[in-house]
Amino acid sequence: MELSDRCQLILKLAIQEYIESTRPVASEMLVRKYGLIFSSATVRNELAHLEDMGLLTHLHTSAGRVPTDAGYRYFVENLMERTGLSAREQRTIQHQFYQVRGELDQWMYLAAAVLARSTQNAAVVTPPRAYEARVKHLELIGIHDTIVLLVLVLHDGTIKQQTLTTDGVVAQEELSQGAARLNELVQDGTAARVEQAMSEPNDPELKPLERMVLEAVSRAMRQREGQVNNQMHHEGLVEMLSQPEFEKIDRVRDLLEILEGGTGLGTLIPQALASDGVQVVIGGEHGRDKMREYSVILSRYGYAGELAGVIGLIGPTRMAYPRSISTVRYLSTVMSELLAELYGDNRGA
Repeated sequence: MELSDRCQLILKLAIQEYIESTRPVASEMLVRKYGLIFSSATVRNELAHLEDMGLLTHLHTSAGRVPTDAGYRYFVENLMERTGLSAREQRTIQHQFYQVRGELDQWMYLAAAVLARSTQNAAVVTPPRAYEARVKHLELIGIHDTIVLLVLVLHDGTIKQQTLTTDGVVAQEELSQGAARLNELVQDGTAARVEQAMSEPNDPELKPLERMVLEAVSRAMRQREGQVNNQMHHEGLVEMLSQPEFEKIDRVRDLLEILEGGTGLGTLIPQALASDGVQVVIGGEHGRDKMREYSVILSRYGYAGELAGVIGLIGPTRMAYPRSISTVRYLSTVMSELLAELYGDNRGA
């Protein structure tokens, strides 16, 4: 989408003004407040052009315009100033984390509180974990004629046990041989590797019991990943409720459902864990009705691909994106550095 320099300036000012004032933006106000060299008629024509392009819209019959999701997206990707936090703010945040640097369980609470207070939106943080389960070892033990116990040990120390029913009696020696073969096939592997082993040709071909075991292993690993990914701490409900978008009780109810139940965030957390940099999802881009009036900013933090978590914000689409993105990015960097310091020290001990 190509815009003239004048169009870009007017769109940028219109979005910044709406974010700040929450009121639809009129041409006369832009000219007067920002000292534009263009006439009100020229600005009005450009606002109409931006509306035709789907970047602005108007709520009622008034001349004032408000941004659309596409307008916010264009602003985030092309127009907003990418400024970092001030040196004073950075020192304050670093000092707060230094005070709890050895208390890993306190990081989530501190990070969420700092983020919510700094941006006046709701903050969400997941704990640093080995989010992708990996097979360490598995055993098959016959406990009855046709009942086999699967013992699965994951690299993070998780132990899963499940009974499997066979079509006939299987000797323990055969079970041990099958377990040895499967360990060789999927040891250190992720759930995706286990699933790949079931789909690709094997030499020799997988026996029915071995395939049943791999299916059970895959299910157990996916279930474990889902449980970990659902752990989330949030702060900032009071800050959010002070914003004009939440004067209606329905919006408050939706917000509580999103924060308490994880509705709308469940699919975004794994995506953020698999991505680098800051991810911004605006309004209708969520594809869920209850998320259409919210924007979410998420960033992965972690250490050496071994431990990872997600930190981010949820707020109305009328969000101060430059400030919010900068704060999320900075906090994710601080937490990654602390993890490297703490985890690296432990690795060397």
